[in-house]
Amino acid sequence: MRISPSITIPESEFVERFTRADGPGGQHVNRTESAVELRFDVARSPSLPDAVRQRVLARRDRRLTDDGLLVIQARRFRDQARNREDARVRLGEIIRTALVPPKRRVATRPTRASKERRLAGKKQRGTVKRNRGRAWSED
Repeated sequence: MRISPSITIPESEFVERFTRADGPGGQHVNRTESAVELRFDVARSPSLPDAVRQRVLARRDRRLTDDGLLVIQARRFRDQARNREDARVRLGEIIRTALVPPKRRVATRPTRASKERRLAGKKQRGTVKRNRGRAWSED
């Protein structure tokens, strides 16, 4: 599977398991195993560069196990071939997003003018609230 010009993952690194899918299909869905569970060992894959591996493992993704195994379940379609392709496309998207390093955050501080605007807004809001309880007829 080709991820980028420099990264290719061989088919031998994928483990696929086929199960019966839920959803539409009538009696046919009870007899065929069209859902695909694709497992890819991110932590031990020799095909991924270390930087990409670390970024994939650092994701807060419920599909990633504690052992570094990425489990993708595809059951969107009614036939097995399309579900296999769907699982591989989704795996490719996950790895492609990890190819781009995240931008470094530049720490900034609020300006004096923005602080003053914020405080002026708070004061104005306070006076509005303070004046709410006043009696209507003070004549």
